[in-house]
Amino acid sequence: MKRPLRVSAWLGAGAALALAGLVLSPVASLVLAAAQGDGSLWPHLLAHVLPQAMRDTGLLLAGVGLLVVGLGTGTAWLVSAYAFPGRRWLEAALLLPMAVPTYIVAYAYLDLLHPIGPVQTALRGWLGYARPRDFVLPDLRSLPGCILLLGFVLYPYVYLPTRALFVMQAANLIEAGRMLGRAPAAVFLRVALPLARPAIALGASLALMETLNDIGAAEFLGVRTLTVQVYATWVNRSDLPGAAQIALVMLAAVLALVAVERHARRGRGFAGTAQRPRALARRPLHGWRAGLALGFGAVPVAVGFLIPASYLVRAALERVIRVGWPASLWSEIGHTVLYAGVATGLAAGLGFLVAASPRLLPGRLGPGLIRVTGLGYALPGAILAIGLLGPLALADTALSDGLTRVFGGAPALIGLGTGGALVVAYLIRFLAVATGTCEAGLARLPRSLPDAGRMLGRGPAATLVRVQAPLAWPALLSGALLVFVDCVKELPATLLLRPLNVETLATHLYGEAARGTYEDGTVAALLIVGVGLLPVLVLMRLGPEREARP
Repeated sequence: MKRPLRVSAWLGAGAALALAGLVLSPVASLVLAAAQGDGSLWPHLLAHVLPQAMRDTGLLLAGVGLLVVGLGTGTAWLVSAYAFPGRRWLEAALLLPMAVPTYIVAYAYLDLLHPIGPVQTALRGWLGYARPRDFVLPDLRSLPGCILLLGFVLYPYVYLPTRALFVMQAANLIEAGRMLGRAPAAVFLRVALPLARPAIALGASLALMETLNDIGAAEFLGVRTLTVQVYATWVNRSDLPGAAQIALVMLAAVLALVAVERHARRGRGFAGTAQRPRALARRPLHGWRAGLALGFGAVPVAVGFLIPASYLVRAALERVIRVGWPASLWSEIGHTVLYAGVATGLAAGLGFLVAASPRLLPGRLGPGLIRVTGLGYALPGAILAIGLLGPLALADTALSDGLTRVFGGAPALIGLGTGGALVVAYLIRFLAVATGTCEAGLARLPRSLPDAGRMLGRGPAATLVRVQAPLAWPALLSGALLVFVDCVKELPATLLLRPLNVETLATHLYGEAARGTYEDGTVAALLIVGVGLLPVLVLMRLGPEREARP
């Protein structure tokens, strides 16, 4: 006979359904907003907007996908299978482009490669040309330029899981192929590459979703993607139904990416072992081969991090020395920390509860909640921003009416007017990040802890709070750090949902780049990169080889 559910279980189930409704509400609102259009915009969209946007988006995704798979898989195999001078430095440095948002890389290279910028000016001087029009490099503002920049920034999404797989899971099979006398190229193509398909598919799908979410780099480089068209239709044309209709097309592209990624990993699994995994034995390289390997691995590090970061440091120092610290930057730092900090606190707490929901909620409700909250990360910021307008407007109206009845008056816009919408958007989009890290931390705890708590008369909730939470605090802090950095770097949702006359570091940088005053945004860009380095430094210390024995 089944035991009746406790009141706490019913309350937990209600809270879980409310949280799932919050995550799913933007999609439902997006459909309703798109249906409000009278259809008069569709002939214009079909004739002039969607064909170019879908073509540019499709070519951008295809180009970035090929580049991140090639760079990420190639560099992961290089540092995992070969030993050469500088390999340990290179293995960590290949993560550095993750610290730089795509729009900052585009911002930096647009100034560096401008016809009268430092690179082309130096080249003309070296080649003996006197006038800028006598020697001009191909314009970076193009689809190929956007593919190259995004690919060199986003390849770590493929590099990180693929390297972990090569180092830990595939070591025995790869060495078996070597023992059978297979050449290194044959071992890579016939053994390592097929084994790495799940990791490659996962990393590539994340990189492509980041590409779809990008608005700054694509707009700076003149690529009219679906995300750029959503922003232009809403902000420039004040057409919310039209923007929602384009966003639905974009959402279909996101769902297609998720389906392709799951299909690529379908039926692919690896046998576990009770023993500690053994690291892959590396082939030593010497002479010109070692130099070639180091040079190949250093190129993406230089293009994706060292060159733009060096430019930002130099330009920021010159700007501060010449005109001083920007006066408005303090308020922008305060706004950035405020919104990101509030969203991080909420995401960390809710993420821990969602990760623990299978232990607290009855039946399949807990695992289902984890899957639903994970959908938020798949929603690009532009789609999320448009989808939140309807639910937040209804919540504002209800809250304002309630406060008016109680106190006799209330502001018309509470959430949307005070930055609450931005915090909610951050929470929905990055809750999956906090949940994933907390779930991994709880999975490492002994399974006997809940049973021990019950033997001592403690319920699941009390055991979770008093025993498991203190033991899992490193995972909780790691998730909070990742969420905070993602909130600071997020541009599309911040652009669309920030309160009037409020700037963050990301929106300040976007505005300076849109005006062409690159030097005035370098300090803000450098601060964003500095914050983005924090999780990268953590990842450098937590490499896969710390879990593998030599």
